[in-house]
Amino acid sequence: MTMQQISMSEAELFFSSTAEYLKPEDVSQLKLAYEFSQGAHSGQFRKTGEPYISHPLAVASILEELHLDAHTLAAALLHDVVEDTDISSLEISERFGETVAELVDGVSKLDKIESQTPTDAQAENFRKMLLAMARDVRVILIKLADRLHNMRTLGVMRPVKQRRIARETLEIYAPIAHRLGLNNIYQELQELGFCYCYPTRYKVLVKATKAARGNRREVVGKIRNAIKHRLKESGLNAEVNGREKHLYSIYKKMAEKQLTFSEVLDIYGFRVVVKDIPSCYLALGALHSLYKPIPGKFKDYIAIPKANGYQSLHNTLLGPYGLPIEIQIRTSEMHRIAEDGVASHWLYKSPNADLDDLHMKTNQWLQSLLETLSDTTDSLEFLEHLKVDLFPGEVYVFTPQGKILSLPRESTAVDFAYAVHTDIGNCCVAVKINGESAPLRTKLKNGDRVEILTAPYAKPNPKWLSYVATGRARSHIRHFLRTIQYDESVKLGERLLNQALQSFNTDPKAIDDAQWEKLVRDCGVKSKDDLLADIALGKQLPAVVAKRLASPAESVSSEKGAKKSITILGTEGITVQFAKCCHPIPGDPIVGLIKKEQGLIIHLHDCPIVIKSNKNPESWLDVAWGKNIATTFKVGLKITALNKHGVLARVAAEIAKGDSNIDDVNMESEKDYTTMHFILQVKNRFQLAQIMRGLRRISEVTKISRVKG
Repeated sequence: MTMQQISMSEAELFFSSTAEYLKPEDVSQLKLAYEFSQGAHSGQFRKTGEPYISHPLAVASILEELHLDAHTLAAALLHDVVEDTDISSLEISERFGETVAELVDGVSKLDKIESQTPTDAQAENFRKMLLAMARDVRVILIKLADRLHNMRTLGVMRPVKQRRIARETLEIYAPIAHRLGLNNIYQELQELGFCYCYPTRYKVLVKATKAARGNRREVVGKIRNAIKHRLKESGLNAEVNGREKHLYSIYKKMAEKQLTFSEVLDIYGFRVVVKDIPSCYLALGALHSLYKPIPGKFKDYIAIPKANGYQSLHNTLLGPYGLPIEIQIRTSEMHRIAEDGVASHWLYKSPNADLDDLHMKTNQWLQSLLETLSDTTDSLEFLEHLKVDLFPGEVYVFTPQGKILSLPRESTAVDFAYAVHTDIGNCCVAVKINGESAPLRTKLKNGDRVEILTAPYAKPNPKWLSYVATGRARSHIRHFLRTIQYDESVKLGERLLNQALQSFNTDPKAIDDAQWEKLVRDCGVKSKDDLLADIALGKQLPAVVAKRLASPAESVSSEKGAKKSITILGTEGITVQFAKCCHPIPGDPIVGLIKKEQGLIIHLHDCPIVIKSNKNPESWLDVAWGKNIATTFKVGLKITALNKHGVLARVAAEIAKGDSNIDDVNMESEKDYTTMHFILQVKNRFQLAQIMRGLRRISEVTKISRVKG
């Protein structure tokens, strides 16, 4: 039998299966799509040696098992036509309709751009795919089926490529399948990903599992019979099955909990399926009378479903011989949703509240992806946010109104604030957890009642990025900081350029729009504001830009022009930073350094970094402190005092008398002396001098010095 004949027999099986639930006209349309795809891929072969049509047919067959609609199956048959042949999306639309064309376009990869690295291209591909998925979830169902068949035939690839594709499957595709509740696809993707990513570990576990299976079968049978008998005694008609642990879940459990293979395999799993929700709780009670529950192991996913719509009662019981038994109890409807997830919408089109709730949750997640996409310009950054949001573990917390929110494990109060609303996250200043005040970085636990306190003029803190756990929070914080930084960068860039223009004796107001338009084009930026922001962030040197804007006559006299200093007020925002190596404060002689991507950094004029880096004087700017600066600045003080009772209190009182706040204090004690390291908040050098004079009056203080670093 030839490869073509094999493909035809598979095609006949596919069409006979679709005929069981689709209308005859839909099956006819699918046959046209198959013939069109077969013609388009004529002469193309896969690395396995099979005609290429075998791949789209296999993808459609995987989706047919989920009983998906005709549009999805047609798109699956055609999903590689636009990418791998000369057929256009327009032709697909004319022949098979706009819906099929949009699904095919959503699945098709982006054209490779030469300047992109493989990682960038793949990240951009995910952006496009997930954007299409947010419009129509069927796109990801086709993509998952496509990846599943590719994983099934991955053995023909080189080992390096096998590992790369397998790792991507474990990190992205399998978690998406889990997030959408597609349990069977999720587990097979995990098993295949594990097989190719860690081939040696996979083979060892396969061998060990086979060796242990014979002994387990007898124990599993005894426990299943005992469970069935007890449920029957309680008047419950239930289906009971022993659950085989999948290899990847065994491997993960061994790695995460540092368990041996025998310890993991000693845990027996059973699934109990009953007719309705009251029967679930009755079954739980009946099983508690058979085996004792292990404290802290009960999870009620019926009352509080998982984010992907999964519902079940989970409990771990202490079985015969002290063996732990994991029990899942659910209804047949819950079991269908657990196996097919969002695909159950097409499989069972009944007016069901659980399914409506499932699709609402899925839609909310897809909308949050759209928000992240709109706030993120960088594809790799978006991919990072996506990976963060695909955490399998969840924590369930309550709003003050009693609404349940599902967040990834390790989520903080800031993650909660952004989950409620972007504006709540941007303006949050404090949190109450279970009625008590707590830091914003507090990690939330199941059942916490969280109340966010906001202030109208508050804004996100860059430090939040170090502990938030959700992609949504990270994306919104970065978007806000980028927007603020951009606005501040434009203002600072304008000031820096004006200073440079004055050194060329050029009036900034005399530069007309035509000069600006030409310069913007020459610099390869989109607008004047972008150019000014680049100046502030060190991507363009103000002197170079000023020279290009100044007229030749004015450039000649540039040497005679007196340079004016940039005035520093301390309120410029994140585009002006004060160097941590020397901690300048108002009153200190200072210079400014333009540093790429960081903006203007202010140093003391005698800072060691300034002295060492005279190689690029164009980067250094004349800066001066403005008048009436109201902002406070951090400064370090090192105080050595006699090691006597109450000396720290007297030092702190003197600092408070000088109207300064203590930001931080560390102490080192020896036999007779104590060295105190303070970080103070001061307005200027004059205030610091007053504080130091006051400290010298304390009899125990022997030495005071300012720490410039």
